[in-house]
Amino acid sequence: MQKSLSCLIGTLIMAGTTTAHAASSVDLNVRGLITPSACELNFANGGEFDLGKIAVKDLQADSPTDLVEQNAQLTVTCEGSTLVAIESKDNRAGSAYWDGANTFGLGLINGTEKLGNMWVQLRSAVADGAAAYAIHSMDGGLTWATAGYMRDGNLVSAYTGGTVAPIPVQVLVAQMRLSPVIAPASGLTLTSEVPIDGSITLTAKYL
Repeated sequence: MQKSLSCLIGTLIMAGTTTAHAASSVDLNVRGLITPSACELNFANGGEFDLGKIAVKDLQADSPTDLVEQNAQLTVTCEGSTLVAIESKDNRAGSAYWDGANTFGLGLINGTEKLGNMWVQLRSAVADGAAAYAIHSMDGGLTWATAGYMRDGNLVSAYTGGTVAPIPVQVLVAQMRLSPVIAPASGLTLTSEVPIDGSITLTAKYL
């Protein structure tokens, strides 16, 4: 941080000495939000999804192979009723076989071969004991749609009816479903064991 600050100050001084119309003072604005209650995320399985060993002979050569869907209960617990969503980040970005919306990567083989991808969806939500519906936003929370699909950088939350928008919750329980797919085997180097390496970071985002 000290190095970055020093570089910024140096740049401003140089600009001030070379620009005839530079102001003699500038404003620095700091913004943020202190929320009265924090939220924690917890997986019933600790966040580990084990697909087991998959034999190459069971993979399709010229078309993708669907693997067994995985499900785990995800719980969001807040200290009080809070307007919150879950933000997802693909830690293997750029490795998805299909680079369309709603896909996360499963890692690379030899640094270039995309092993596959997975769809992730929030389902069967219960908000403070009441049945709810999972929703998602792809524009930082400006607009919301039903389905609860996750993708790199988007938000998911829940609502109970009416306007499609997040509702304040203290405890949100939902099933997270993973649908993994392996790319066509003919385009992969599978002469030795290859790890399936998907990784997503989920973060509570206060709205």
